[in-house]
Amino acid sequence: MVKMPLRVGISKLTQCGDIILERLNSAPDAVENGGLKKILEDSGCIVVESKTTELTEEEANQYGAWNRLGLASRHLADIVVDQVRRGMFTIGLLPACDGLMGMLAGYQRSGPNAKPRRVGLIWLDAHGDINTPETTPSGLLAGMPVAIAAGLCLERLRVKCGLEVAIPTKYIKMVGVRDVDSLEQEIISMSDIEHITSDDIRELSPVITQQMERLAKITDIIYVHVDIDVLDPKELTGLGLPVEGGPTVAQLGAAFEVMFQNPKVGGLGIASYPVGRDPDRIALNAMYDLIKYAIRGVSARGS
Repeated sequence: MVKMPLRVGISKLTQCGDIILERLNSAPDAVENGGLKKILEDSGCIVVESKTTELTEEEANQYGAWNRLGLASRHLADIVVDQVRRGMFTIGLLPACDGLMGMLAGYQRSGPNAKPRRVGLIWLDAHGDINTPETTPSGLLAGMPVAIAAGLCLERLRVKCGLEVAIPTKYIKMVGVRDVDSLEQEIISMSDIEHITSDDIRELSPVITQQMERLAKITDIIYVHVDIDVLDPKELTGLGLPVEGGPTVAQLGAAFEVMFQNPKVGGLGIASYPVGRDPDRIALNAMYDLIKYAIRGVSARGS
């Protein structure tokens, strides 16, 4: 039986929730325009479409960066819903990790009927990003998306993003997380979140397959979210918040092949490209390599 080429849809969010991070709003375009389509096609994919969220004139004039992020995220969710229902593997290009809610909302609403799908989240990041307004030392929304998605804070923003039902923490796996604030650690410790460590990634531990299978049993679809700072900062340039101890691109790529072979994995989101701080394309090429490893894993399903 001849395998059909993987049909890919690109979904881009160009709105950050933090004014201090607005320089990253051009990052999704930079990632796409740097050669992403050719990389996907060379990997045997058909790029069906690329869509970018657009605020209406009325929405763009509304007050508040968080509010505009919520509006844009709902548009992102609409793009993801349409692409998933049309049989595409969605790749989300996000300025920062606060694009998480829109991606999750899209997968949650992508089922054949009005019933919300149970969405699993694989969270790859050096940081937990599960702070709340009460625990955050920085005040940045980009440090709260996992908490928002899990229903731990900012319910109105979550719903505005289109994520009507919060994601239970038992549906969340953190990968490579190694820089967590003390109050943030309390939240994680009281949750059902399970972990795949950087050592697990480096050793290509059986824990990776075990955790993927465990999550697949209790969810309908799995979304993999990557902040580029999950990687070893020695391999990258321009990171805003580098944290030592991460896996190399090759190590994480091998783990990606394992993760993406799971048939429940329906898409990939990649965030925080350091646009303007990567003159030699080192971080950009690392992102492209991770995408290639993911496609390789999807393509190996059933082989």
